[in-house]
Amino acid sequence: MSQVPKGDDERIDINLDDQAEAGASLESMLEEAAAVVGGKPPGEAPAAEDPAEARAAVGQRAQLQSQIDDLTATLKRRQADFENYKKRIDRERKEDAARAVAPLVESVLPVLDAFERALSVHGDAAIEDYRKGFEMIYRQLLDSLSKIGLERIVAEGKPFDPKLHQAIEKTESAEHEDDTVLAEFQHGYRLRDRVLRPTFVRVSVRPAAPPSDADPTDGSGKVN
Repeated sequence: MSQVPKGDDERIDINLDDQAEAGASLESMLEEAAAVVGGKPPGEAPAAEDPAEARAAVGQRAQLQSQIDDLTATLKRRQADFENYKKRIDRERKEDAARAVAPLVESVLPVLDAFERALSVHGDAAIEDYRKGFEMIYRQLLDSLSKIGLERIVAEGKPFDPKLHQAIEKTESAEHEDDTVLAEFQHGYRLRDRVLRPTFVRVSVRPAAPPSDADPTDGSGKVN
């Protein structure tokens, strides 16, 4: 998808105004047509002595009612198109914002990894106060990144997904189905719908069936 060029926000606002004016114009036309019809349903003839004039009035009202129906349908289509247009513009703006910050967020991921390694290794009670300080900084950094859409990819216990996970090791397990994530080596992250880094994982494979001790054939394919 191409980048939104400079000045598009101004054009978007102008387009929104044009859509709103078109909707107001259609509503005004509907009100005028309804006033001409006079609120009477099509086919109801006014009190008139001349049958020809009565038939002409009925035909005119039917024609106006048809025009009202057409304008109403057009207005509904315009409103639906306008709502879809607003949703598309909003989605594109969010996608552009995510593309703009993605390189910066990716550059911070190694810092998160370093914090996690440091917090998992040091368990000495003598440096517990320092550890708490590091953990507070780590939480603040992670919370700030979460506010702009960063999300950790949770993998352990879930089926292996090549779009989200990268298998580093396979381990036989009779307790799990094939391709179940058994452990995470490194956390993966995504920014909104974009995967910045897959989760490095260990996956399970079912153990092979043990070979039979006795061969029921004599080697020629015949059963002894």
